[in-house]
Amino acid sequence: MTDQLYLADSTVGEFEATVERSLDERVVLDRTHFYPTGGGQPNDTGTLHVVDAGGNGTVDADGGGDAASDAVDAELAVTDVEKTDTVYHHLDGAAPPEGARVRGVLDWDRRHAHMRYHTAQHLLSAVLLDEFDARTVGNQLYADRARLDAEHSKFSETDLADVEAHMNALVDDALPVRHYTMDREVAEAELDTERTRIDLLPSSITELRIVEIGGARSAPGNASAEGTDPRAGDADDPFDRTACAGTHVGNTDAIGEVTVEGRTTQGGEKERVEFTLADT
Repeated sequence: MTDQLYLADSTVGEFEATVERSLDERVVLDRTHFYPTGGGQPNDTGTLHVVDAGGNGTVDADGGGDAASDAVDAELAVTDVEKTDTVYHHLDGAAPPEGARVRGVLDWDRRHAHMRYHTAQHLLSAVLLDEFDARTVGNQLYADRARLDAEHSKFSETDLADVEAHMNALVDDALPVRHYTMDREVAEAELDTERTRIDLLPSSITELRIVEIGGARSAPGNASAEGTDPRAGDADDPFDRTACAGTHVGNTDAIGEVTVEGRTTQGGEKERVEFTLADT
């Protein structure tokens, strides 16, 4: 099983790994920082550079070669990343052989955009839940926009303006963002399941990755409530806490200015809210 390094540190853009399985134009690595599509977040892209073919075969950028040394310095584009039984990296050419050492380099502009939008989506979900009791039921983010579906009859223009102002205030507050793992049974007993959305996760997941925004728990040793949103409740509690395996920025100020672009009705009691972020 591939060690999913991005779960521990979303800020790494380059890493080395060993090819465990070579499957035509796909590889399984022993470790990776490439994020696979999931949770409304698109996959990372980038390149794999072969630094040591391992003497187990050959590959070059065109899929040719007849000596192991031909593979060294070959560069292959990572075009897709998917997670099923493990993490598969799709390439634009023949895969390096099993045992090869590779260096992965992420398209950092794309990754960082996803981190900003994913963190902003958490803020939007929390604001809609707090102000309108509107629970998030779906979301999709891209490198230049995002959308969120919430259980609500209809948001007015005034509602959207208030949501935008609240989100930008949270960005300006520079709230810290952190994550940790928690046993599912403990999380279900101790956390607000309406906010953490644990019920949306398959029952097979027994250990959860919890993402928190704001609050004293997010800033150990900081006894001051300064910068905590007044509508977040107890100053010691985070503004938002939810189960999530995506990538996020380390502080809300990295999100940048939020613009709520509009809303559309999705049928029944469901509204779609779309937003964009200013370039940073």
